[in-house]
Amino acid sequence: MKTLLQSLVLGIYISLSCATAIAQEAATAGVVSLVLGKAWLHSADSARQPLHAGTVVRVNDRISTDSNGHVHIRFIDEALLSVRPDSELEIQRYDFNRNDPASVSIKLNLVEGVTRSISGEGAHVNRERFRLNTPIAAIGVRGTDFAVSASEGSVRALVNEGAIVVAPFSRECLVDTFGPCSANAVELSQSNLQMVALDRSQPLPRLLPATDERGALSGNLVAAGEERLVAGDKAAGTEVYLETVTSRRVTDVANNVVATPVLRPQAPVTPPVPKPVDFTPVTSLGSTEVFSRNLVWGRWNGREGMGAQERLTQSYAQASQGRDITVGNDDYGLFRDGKGSTQIKPEHTVVSFALQSAQAFYHSGSGVLALQVNGGSLRIDFNERRFATELGLSHASTGVIMFTAAGRIFDAGNFYDNSETQAMAGAVSLTGSEAGYFFEKQLDSGASVKGLTLWDAQ
Repeated sequence: MKTLLQSLVLGIYISLSCATAIAQEAATAGVVSLVLGKAWLHSADSARQPLHAGTVVRVNDRISTDSNGHVHIRFIDEALLSVRPDSELEIQRYDFNRNDPASVSIKLNLVEGVTRSISGEGAHVNRERFRLNTPIAAIGVRGTDFAVSASEGSVRALVNEGAIVVAPFSRECLVDTFGPCSANAVELSQSNLQMVALDRSQPLPRLLPATDERGALSGNLVAAGEERLVAGDKAAGTEVYLETVTSRRVTDVANNVVATPVLRPQAPVTPPVPKPVDFTPVTSLGSTEVFSRNLVWGRWNGREGMGAQERLTQSYAQASQGRDITVGNDDYGLFRDGKGSTQIKPEHTVVSFALQSAQAFYHSGSGVLALQVNGGSLRIDFNERRFATELGLSHASTGVIMFTAAGRIFDAGNFYDNSETQAMAGAVSLTGSEAGYFFEKQLDSGASVKGLTLWDAQ
């Protein structure tokens, strides 16, 4: 009888354990929102699969990128994460329930490469249960926006907004635990104008001046196809420039060039790279389509913009009729149908927007090129008065160019982010259901990119 009882108990235990494991493996963590170049999904129950926008990622999945790969993931708590070229990231745990903050548990593992993370609600409600592991150090958060470069023997981290805590693994800081470690830890905030560095040969993490970031990070960033760090919107040296995959490493993704076919029948053929989606309308939007929206882009009097290449704009007379100006630059203005009101009353406190249409141009000494706008993300937290956005731009002549911005949204629904190398400004409709912004970015080559966007709430 005792043996039978033990067998029954053991059988129940095994069944429960298997059910728990299956549920954990099947737990949805987020959705891929943007893929550029080649990137892959590694799941425990299936072979490696190419990633594409809309792919669901789950707990225990791994995401890897080739030298031209670039992936954005939106998690179930509205966290945003980008995986850079030549990188591998594992989603080890993603338990989130906004009604039960104590149950939140989030753990990511950056096996190698570069990632940027903008924390979501999970990290905000329970920071003691958020962890990003690297091969030699644990990273906890005290804020929202940070970037990490990791290899088998070193870690480098910079903070764009908020603060992080970096600590080497030890008896007091175990790989399997959650949250920031306190033993031998270094805290870095956006105001420090520094970065955290840890090497396997050094027992403790150390702070380096932001002016040294190129030399300190060059090994990982060059391998990842990144070439520079630039000044951010808060102060020089605080913004990691991890958004551009240089054309030197990109194999004509924008033109959908496929590897040269192998003539031998038995040899494997490289699968074609999916052609990126372009959110630029093929022709200029008609007046009916334009004026069905609350927000409309207009060109100032006497300015023709980009002529036949204009896709989103109307003349000043048309755009301003019955609408109020919100934001603008020397070329364009964003007009809102608010009947004179400037008081926004969004229907939701946190809104994720989907890109509806856009136009962008590359300006250089040799002329102007119309860029593809391959996708992006925009998230606004009206309660915290913060926004964050990313755009992916490309052309066969330029490779992939990423634009990123983050900052504050004001009472009238306007939002801004300006620095020495870039500028952007936008606005939302009074209900928070639409958004639009213009952007401009100066590149190291002396060229620049400029553009306009329109977004719809999801």
